[in-house]
Amino acid sequence: MGTTSPADPKRATGTRLGTDEAIRIAAFRAVIRSFQRASEQLARDSGLTPRRHLLLLMIKGAPDGSEQSTVTDLAVRLRLAQSTVTELVARAERAGLVERERSEKDLRVAHLRLTEEGERRLALSVRGHEHERHELRRLLDELDDLDRP
Repeated sequence: MGTTSPADPKRATGTRLGTDEAIRIAAFRAVIRSFQRASEQLARDSGLTPRRHLLLLMIKGAPDGSEQSTVTDLAVRLRLAQSTVTELVARAERAGLVERERSEKDLRVAHLRLTEEGERRLALSVRGHEHERHELRRLLDELDDLDRP
């Protein structure tokens, strides 16, 4: 028989989830679900489908701060097939929410940006999240505290 490492999920002492940890994880998941539901409803109220809202948010919230993205980057961030993202972008473009700009460095690449209407709709869809954002921050801080020695 071999030895088990502390990270081995089959080790006997690690087969039970502690109650305190389960409570924290459950609370965190409940807040995430609440945020997601509220976000989806706010998106619908502003005339966006939840997927379109997420697309606009991912473009505006590009990690590099450029407020633009490519289909490839979006596929990775959204964890969707590139063909799915291409169709989602095409629909958003036809709706006047997104515009494409060809890259000067590589003409095969198009950078996506929100139009004024896309900006307006996204802004409408994120209003009302103050309570959920506060609760998510609190729980994230609590989870961070668990990782500290």
